[in-house]
Amino acid sequence: MKLPNAPKPLDELLDEHREHLPKLVQTAFHPTVHDRYVHWDTLRHFDPPAGLDHEQWWVGIKLSRFGDLRRLPLCDACGRPFTYTLPGRVQEALHRIDRRASGWVGTSDQVVNQGVRDRFIINSLIDEAVTSSQLEGASTTRSVAAEMIRAGRRPRDRSERMILNNYRAMQTVRGMRDAPLTLDALLSLHATVTADTLDDSNAAGRMQTPGEERVRVWDRLEHRLLHTPPPAAQLPERMDALIRFANQDGADGPFLHPVVRAITIHFWLAYDHPFEDGNGRTARALFYWAMLRDRYWMCEFISISGLLKQAPARYARAFLHTETDGNDLTYFIVHQVDVLLRALDELDAYIARKIEEVRHVERLLRRSTDLNHRQLALLSHAIRHPDGEYTMRSHMTSHRVAYATARADLYRLAELGLLERRVIGRKTNVFSVPVDLEDRVRSLPPGA
Repeated sequence: MKLPNAPKPLDELLDEHREHLPKLVQTAFHPTVHDRYVHWDTLRHFDPPAGLDHEQWWVGIKLSRFGDLRRLPLCDACGRPFTYTLPGRVQEALHRIDRRASGWVGTSDQVVNQGVRDRFIINSLIDEAVTSSQLEGASTTRSVAAEMIRAGRRPRDRSERMILNNYRAMQTVRGMRDAPLTLDALLSLHATVTADTLDDSNAAGRMQTPGEERVRVWDRLEHRLLHTPPPAAQLPERMDALIRFANQDGADGPFLHPVVRAITIHFWLAYDHPFEDGNGRTARALFYWAMLRDRYWMCEFISISGLLKQAPARYARAFLHTETDGNDLTYFIVHQVDVLLRALDELDAYIARKIEEVRHVERLLRRSTDLNHRQLALLSHAIRHPDGEYTMRSHMTSHRVAYATARADLYRLAELGLLERRVIGRKTNVFSVPVDLEDRVRSLPPGA
């Protein structure tokens, strides 16, 4: 990708435009342009206000941002701190994320019952595993990867191995949500992400050390250097600082919005690039850990990497804009809150679609079959509870019918393929819900 045009250092611009400073200070500049937190590389293509050139306009914008700058404990390799601001657009986005990512999803048991929730979570884990790996070069399709994970088969190649590793790492992150981050946990997470995918197997779960060639970030297509991370000698101290920062909860320092903290953790590990490979996947996994730790439980159901993969250049540009404008992390924060909101929008649309699909299947059942009201009630429950199991006794109890009636109801559903029957012990018949029940209902012939 093309590297952004970096602005001149502000002190140099202030010196060059010293005679215009009184006017620039008195003019009411805004930190954003057209409600966007723009970088110099973008601003130079806009028409400046009357009486100003682009550099003077940029100086005015930078001065207006200074009053809101907040310092982070993250520093670059030369010790210069990273800072951020919270433009109105970001504050609004954070408020919306607070409401939507930590609240209750809708009003339907289609979403909140445990069986459906588990299915949603598995799907989102698979989506995140696939797309996060594809961002790093994996080429396997989602359908093939999903089949591998669900069937439990061994990966056939490095791409499938990357995806399986990422799936396991995301499962690990779910289990870490109530525990503080430690260096051992971070290294173990990286070892999971990169297991059996590195040329040097000893590099899995190990930070780079002085004396070995330091990994750098390149544009794969144009072979252009994009980022040189801090020297390996700094990594132990930098990782200690990252872990302290990740474990803060607001009681031991100035308040930092939890979503901003999670985004900073994501950026921090990617910026430091402590590992030979797998840095991006590990950084995104840490983001999920931070969000789940602060009870943004809806993040279990979304895949941010799916959206990042749709526009990988924007993702990379958010990093580059931060680095080329005085370590201003606002660019990356703006990008990430937008991604989060879009992921939540997609989840809302998915939920609405699934609820309508359930209703559609129920309508098909009522119109296209000769099933009795008891069978229809059971199937309606089964569609909403894919982990449900039914027995003669449970059906007798639910509908107050005799054994023979319950047996006829359940065997008829099994005969139609709408339930799957198995025998436990010598006598007990258990009827479970097929994975593809909705598809089977749709394929029923009229009057079945």
